[in-house]
Amino acid sequence: MELKIDQPHTARMYDYYLGGKDNYPADREAAEQAIATFPTLRTTARANRSFLHRATRFLAGEAGIRQFLDIGTGIPTSPNLHEVAQEIARESRVVYVDNDPIVLAAARALLTGTPEGRTAYLEADLHDPAAILASAALRETFDLGRPVALSLIAVLHFFPDERGLRDIVRTLTGALPAGSYLTISHATGDFAPERMDELIGIYRRRGLAAQARGRAEIARLLDGLDLVDPGISVLHRWRPDSSDEAGLTDAEIAGYGVVARVP
Repeated sequence: MELKIDQPHTARMYDYYLGGKDNYPADREAAEQAIATFPTLRTTARANRSFLHRATRFLAGEAGIRQFLDIGTGIPTSPNLHEVAQEIARESRVVYVDNDPIVLAAARALLTGTPEGRTAYLEADLHDPAAILASAALRETFDLGRPVALSLIAVLHFFPDERGLRDIVRTLTGALPAGSYLTISHATGDFAPERMDELIGIYRRRGLAAQARGRAEIARLLDGLDLVDPGISVLHRWRPDSSDEAGLTDAEIAGYGVVARVP
């Protein structure tokens, strides 16, 4: 796949928001324009990472999950999902999936797991969930007769087709055994609609498909699944474990997080 470093990429822009180094001038220019419109984007990115960590600790701990499928991995930023999961259960297995070859190259170089567990990497696109499910990397790493925790973190808002997105989510969750889980984080305009519209416009003008969704729209993606308490929550309000983000407003974060169980 051609790298196209002269064009911004969502994963590399996200890396820039988090203070990473794996980005290029086109990514930084687009990200700075986005930050000028939505000044708390860096805070949102950090809150999103914190949500992922808390959700993974719940899944590996309380829920007892040992297999994790992370689609839309992004540039590695420690602690990564496998580090969080394997700190709780060293035998945890993780498959990372992304469609940016830079992301996968960085993942293979930086993401190493415990000897008891396993970590695999797959270059694939969420637009083709069947290919992900049929991949050798997934089937050689997981026992698909046992529950899997599927993570779709900060990726679904880059899929503006509502019907197509529901089909993607259902294809993935429908292939997972009972007792599996789905974790989602998603941008929303529920709290600062005009500012979010401006932000989405910046992404689209850069050739990056994007769409914020409200609580009800996100709930429709979860039809048939059982929401884990506290349900669909603003990222920093989903089972908070510190006071670091306590003073942040919902409008500053402008993103939802949710964990749901496959019955």
